[in-house]
Amino acid sequence: MKITVEIPNHKYNIHLKRGILQDVHKFIDLNRKVLIVTDDEIPEQYVMALQKQCPDSYLATIHAGEQSKCFIYLQFIWNALLDNGFGRKDLVIALGGGVTGDITGFAAATYMRGMDYVNIPTSTLSQIDSSIGGKTAINLGDVKNIVGAFHQPRAVFIDPDVLETLDDRNFYNGLAEAVKAGMIGDAALFELFEQMPGDRAVIQADYIEDIIEKALTVKKNIVEQDEQETGLRQVLNFGHTVGHAIESAGELAGLLHGEAIAVGMVQVTEDKAIKERLINVLTKLNLPTTHEYPAEQLKEIIAHDKKAAGSKITLIKVPQIGQAERVKLPLAAIDKYL
Repeated sequence: MKITVEIPNHKYNIHLKRGILQDVHKFIDLNRKVLIVTDDEIPEQYVMALQKQCPDSYLATIHAGEQSKCFIYLQFIWNALLDNGFGRKDLVIALGGGVTGDITGFAAATYMRGMDYVNIPTSTLSQIDSSIGGKTAINLGDVKNIVGAFHQPRAVFIDPDVLETLDDRNFYNGLAEAVKAGMIGDAALFELFEQMPGDRAVIQADYIEDIIEKALTVKKNIVEQDEQETGLRQVLNFGHTVGHAIESAGELAGLLHGEAIAVGMVQVTEDKAIKERLINVLTKLNLPTTHEYPAEQLKEIIAHDKKAAGSKITLIKVPQIGQAERVKLPLAAIDKYL
């Protein structure tokens, strides 16, 4: 299956197919210097499968986890490119989850003012959401994604089979972003979550490709209309204003991203019937729906959020499932959602 993203001056394909990790060379030129950036929890067989397709490959391995999305590892990737003589016509491949994709994309955006990169996401979260759209970033301190650039990949390869090596927590964590996609832009996707069983094996065997395709289509349609988040793309932040604060409050070592977004979605959903349906879906997927952080702590973090503008913040609300709206509020008004 191929999904095409078309934005001004750039067009790329998302290849979604079981086993496609073995066939990357059929779709993109690997006959050049290739730096594969991965993390130390990615199974060796995935790295080797990719290396076999690259005649001139180099490997840069970072530690797994959100803490690695920092300047030290960004510099590590830059140095790997520089020390091995990479030029603008060479290629960087991100083989890993959202952290690997974000920092690799940012390194590619900034090395020699921009070079090609390819995303091969290996986590549910990155396959469903972060591998497309062109947002690349690192964290600064405990503030997520505050330093970054828009830099679109040349291609994205999504192999659902690689999800088999994830633990249960990380598998379900990523599904939160697909629930979000259903909430903001595809009522049928949300209803699919309501109807299907919560058993991981069944989801992975019978539902995961449909979930990934529907979630990516929601994001693709939005990104094509607003690549750099000047308006419509902000709806993709549903649950993220509060969710990022919850994630940061745990010093990036508490709730996982999807878990925090799950809580954030519940916090900002005002309609009681919609909230009840949302909580039921998240509970089925083993995702949290409450948090224990003090409101003042979350509010202080939100004040530094890049979505805040002076004393105002744009909050995304869902008046009915499948539709989202942007509401600009005074920062003080965020209290009721914390």
